[in-house]
Amino acid sequence: VQLQASGGGLVQTGGSLRLSCAASGLSFSSYSMGWFRQAPGKGREFVAAIKPNGGSTYYAVAVKDRFAVSRDNAKNTVSLQLNSLRPEDTAVYYCAAGRAIVSTITTLGGYTFWGQGTLVTVSS
Repeated sequence: VQLQASGGGLVQTGGSLRLSCAASGLSFSSYSMGWFRQAPGKGREFVAAIKPNGGSTYYAVAVKDRFAVSRDNAKNTVSLQLNSLRPEDTAVYYCAAGRAIVSTITTLGGYTFWGQGTLVTVSS
């Protein structure tokens, strides 16, 4: 299984980025997909997730109404649109795949496969 995240970069406060994650080696449409992030010196935290059929999405309170997760099961990709970025959004962003259920979809333990991460830096 490979998860390849891309789209990170340097952006000013208030700017936008779109992260993408391309998956291979798994039955993509059977997996929940999640985005997590890890800021320097901090633990990895949940950002957003989407159920296998795309019908349900979940967001951390800190990003709700600013970020949007989507997926294209035909292309085996999941995306994360980041809007109204703030310096505190600076982190390495990771995509993950797992057979997460509602009670675990926002937790690290809900995911089996992880990508390598892409760095998002928001300047003030």
